[in-house]
Amino acid sequence: MVRAIYPGSFDPITYGHIDIARRAAELFDELYVVVMENKRKNYTFTIEERVEMVKECLKDIPNIRVDTFSGLLVEYTTKNNINVVIRGLRAVTDFEYELQMALANKEICNGVETVFLMTDKNYSFLSSSLVKEVASFGGQVSQWVPEFVERKLREKFGNLK
Repeated sequence: MVRAIYPGSFDPITYGHIDIARRAAELFDELYVVVMENKRKNYTFTIEERVEMVKECLKDIPNIRVDTFSGLLVEYTTKNNINVVIRGLRAVTDFEYELQMALANKEICNGVETVFLMTDKNYSFLSSSLVKEVASFGGQVSQWVPEFVERKLREKFGNLK
């Protein structure tokens, strides 16, 4: 059985994240979508809220497991016998950062491979930060996030149209 991990902050999860998760789930026997917690980051949503959104948005994919983790990604992969890390790429700027992370992970844990999946062209500009910024000003975000996530954004910011 080949297991892969798709880590991220998912603050909030977007259609771009969902697209990568669906495609990765088709490639691997089990896909762990892991909501990461970084103590140095300021999140809009709590870890519990992010997990709830991820679970709701991916509930129809049977081979996906949703989990949380705080620490080095390779610690999680070792503990759970996972040797493939999935990373989505939107643009060249993503590649530079993700390549550094992939090489560092490989240096720390030689058994971990990183697989890069190119985003669908419809989501190449999309980020959680963009969604939150537009939502915070009351802008329309339904084209970028599922209805459940849009409701959570509306609750958080209180001003979505």
